[in-house]
Amino acid sequence: MGIKFASGGFLTTVQDMGRTGYQESGMSVSGVMDQRSAAIANILVGNDENEAVLEVTLMGPMMEFTEDNIIAVTGGNLVPKVNGKDLPMYQAVLVHKGDSMNFAGMTSGSRAYIAVAGGLDIPVQMGSKSTNLKLKVGGYQGRKIGGGDEIGFAAPKTTLPNMRKRKVTPEDFSQTEKTIRVVMGPQDDCFTEKGVETFLSSTYAFTNESDRMGCRLEGEVIEHKNGGDIITDGIAFGAIQVPSHGQPIIMMADHQTTGGYTKIAGVISVDLPLVAQSRPGYKVHFQKVTVEEAQKLYIEQVEKLKALKEELAKVPEPCGELDAVIQVAVGCESKRYWNPIGTYRVVIDGTEYMVELEEETERFR
Repeated sequence: MGIKFASGGFLTTVQDMGRTGYQESGMSVSGVMDQRSAAIANILVGNDENEAVLEVTLMGPMMEFTEDNIIAVTGGNLVPKVNGKDLPMYQAVLVHKGDSMNFAGMTSGSRAYIAVAGGLDIPVQMGSKSTNLKLKVGGYQGRKIGGGDEIGFAAPKTTLPNMRKRKVTPEDFSQTEKTIRVVMGPQDDCFTEKGVETFLSSTYAFTNESDRMGCRLEGEVIEHKNGGDIITDGIAFGAIQVPSHGQPIIMMADHQTTGGYTKIAGVISVDLPLVAQSRPGYKVHFQKVTVEEAQKLYIEQVEKLKALKEELAKVPEPCGELDAVIQVAVGCESKRYWNPIGTYRVVIDGTEYMVELEEETERFR
């Protein structure tokens, strides 16, 4: 099977990178709120970055693994534990049938991501496994996960190449005051010069009215020229609407497809995780950047993720009879082992296996 849930926590859903191609019909893209954390979790367990993960919000679920598999937890630190012991974050870890997992509470950020090797056994609907809570489409029966629910593993694994290297430095989401970079527009000309200056120089706080659809902020009033209403047009992930009351709203993964409020700016892609990992009371400043700067930062992030994926997928090449291969002669008494710690190919009756040597051993026959 895979995972059996004793409780679903505050809000645990199945999400991938979103259901694209249907906004013209009024269907939100949905998908993970923090795309970078989800992508890293998938890469660590050998999945494609778009594979579905469990998105855990604020208070984590209690669950039991009913089959062995490799998992990774990234994003906000909600203190994941397996069998009562801290689980290292941003690292691939093998869990076993019967192991229990829970989360002790938030220490930084607000959302954690759990990826499992081989992916979750969730049906693809309109090109995605993501949960659209409003339309009750996708994910686990179109809803959040609760006690008694079970989700299977699609293709579980107990070993991966370079298992010991499958860890990265955790991201720091502990800062309660952040600078978020934005590209101005498309309706920044609907605001007075003073309004734009207020937006870029003031401090805004996340309010309790923040969820997967959007985050309402509170702070200095942003002045319009002629009110905040416009002819309805499209909305993108990260768009910052400013209705007539002058308080900004950052549109998130479950945002509506169109809206009739002025949009003063949009959060750049690489900074969206900072918004997704914020909680009520966190403060934010906005910094203007150009489209070219935003694109450069995005390309750098894509290249880093690609490099991590390629590095972890490398298989050590044999460099001699014993130098990089453990050879086992099955059916006879001769066995030879090479000493250094690392990942090796094991050849048994002509079949190759990957073996992780965790301790140095002596050669013997």
